[in-house]
Amino acid sequence: MSDSEERALGDEYAQQINAQLPLVGDARVVGYVDALGKEIARKTSRAQLDWKFHVVNSDAVNAFAVPGGFIYVNRGLIERATRLDQLAGVLGHEIGHVVERHSVEQMKKATGANIGISLLCTLTNVCDNTLGQVVINAGGSALFAKYSRGAEMEADSQAVVNVIAAGIHPDGIPEFFRVLIAERKRNPNALENVFASHPLEESRVERTRAMIATYGNERLRGLTRDDAGFQLFKSIVAALPPPPPPRQLPAVP
Repeated sequence: MSDSEERALGDEYAQQINAQLPLVGDARVVGYVDALGKEIARKTSRAQLDWKFHVVNSDAVNAFAVPGGFIYVNRGLIERATRLDQLAGVLGHEIGHVVERHSVEQMKKATGANIGISLLCTLTNVCDNTLGQVVINAGGSALFAKYSRGAEMEADSQAVVNVIAAGIHPDGIPEFFRVLIAERKRNPNALENVFASHPLEESRVERTRAMIATYGNERLRGLTRDDAGFQLFKSIVAALPPPPPPRQLPAVP
């Protein structure tokens, strides 16, 4: 699939996502995530894509990638990141899925299906086929099956490379994994969607730490871990009105 074909596929899905999911409209919030994401993406081998970054107005913890350079991050994930390098690591990971074309392979699995309904079912992991209804809770991912462990390892590797190239410390990647794992132990249902689409085990923490160690202290010294801009961004997110409640679509004919 060429870049233009991938972009056309991604654009088709992005239009449906944007029409169905609640997106944060605050220009300061969206602008920050878009600028940070593009700063990372333009250091990759697919910098030529017209990358676009969106914030889903949901307190569920998740992020997902759509072919062609469309990246979505949930407000709930942003709220759990305490430093710039943690959010950058998540964006670097999702960018990695696009760079490695993992999201293309996932989307191609829906070929021939009802795109809208297939998309919404996998966005939420909640489909009642008997009633023919889909509950939109903005909690899931735009994937038609969970990523394989191999794909997650490739995206992790991309994340480490990409954030370092952007001048950001990669420690935020395994640290945020730890945050998610700890929260899953406290409240298994809270992160159901992110773990359904992004398998996460303790071994990924150790593996990413090993990747980072190969760069040596000299290369990592001076890379950004956090800054005032990120903390201001976090305060703006915290002041947003509560996310909208889940909504239900009409029955499918």
